[in-house]
Amino acid sequence: MTARPPVPATILTGFLGAGKTTLLNHLLRESRNEKIAIIENEFGEINLDSRLLTQNAEIEIIELTNGCVCCTVRGELTAALQDLLDRRDAGTLAFDRLTLETTGLADPAPVVQTFFVDDSLRERFRLDAVITLIDSEHAQKQLDEHRVAVSQVGFADRLLLTKTDRITDDDKALLIDRLRKINARAPIIEVVHGQLPPESWLDLHAFNLESPLAVDEAFVAPNANAPVFVPIRQPRTLLNRSWNDSITSRVLEAGEMDLVRVGAWMESLIETHGNDMLRYKGILAIAGEPRRLIVQGVHKVVGFDYGELWRTEEARRSVLVVIGRELQFDAMESGFKATQFE
Repeated sequence: MTARPPVPATILTGFLGAGKTTLLNHLLRESRNEKIAIIENEFGEINLDSRLLTQNAEIEIIELTNGCVCCTVRGELTAALQDLLDRRDAGTLAFDRLTLETTGLADPAPVVQTFFVDDSLRERFRLDAVITLIDSEHAQKQLDEHRVAVSQVGFADRLLLTKTDRITDDDKALLIDRLRKINARAPIIEVVHGQLPPESWLDLHAFNLESPLAVDEAFVAPNANAPVFVPIRQPRTLLNRSWNDSITSRVLEAGEMDLVRVGAWMESLIETHGNDMLRYKGILAIAGEPRRLIVQGVHKVVGFDYGELWRTEEARRSVLVVIGRELQFDAMESGFKATQFE
């Protein structure tokens, strides 16, 4: 029997009231040609029009009008994911992709790690991206008062701003400036009433070691109706505002690296600071190696793989984006540069 390709999985997170269910409803209306399994990783009912098919103490399975499947997980996530796969293998449940919506008070870290630490889940699911919704009206207060809200931003591969019609342009610029300091690598898109094309947040391949490194340099798509990012002009008077968020990001840059040195440095970095590094991803130019070395990690779970060849006309530069909690970035940057080939 030919093995089926892994199921793409998207983690949808964001603080309470950010609009996750509204976005999912729009996805279900737009997705007519594929079946989607949606896991609601929290207690309580799901705010989707549907009819109950099966119910037990662990999972409630609901069939939606467009053929999608929805599960409310009240037990352990790994067991619930495996249950979905068992039903799919048995032919009693059909789905083409998985979207996992976390509770608004959840740190995404354990959910992300679930897809890496279990061998069967790692082979059967392809973790695609972490999508974080931001309630523009209340985000500043949430980021000030709730550590988990900052963590949700830090883990994101894409940030979706909701309710921007309820704040001024200056307040929006301040918020975007703060989000960029927390997470420099996640593109930002404005979303109105959850109406965002699926291609803007699905199939991003953010956890693919061969995917290119995207460092967001002030790109935002207001009221996006297509996955296009345009520069946002921020009032200069607002750019000096500083935040005391425990989670921030830094882009480390250097030239060609010595493989032995950078390997030892990465090993030491992960051992010492892995618990505080939420996400990190880089493309390294290794002296004498024609291929790019791709690095990607979540806390202490890290992967290395060689990717595409460096182009002849391309500058062989090493870039590592690190998002973490209370990290000594200056020392980290010095250590990174010290691994350059001499």
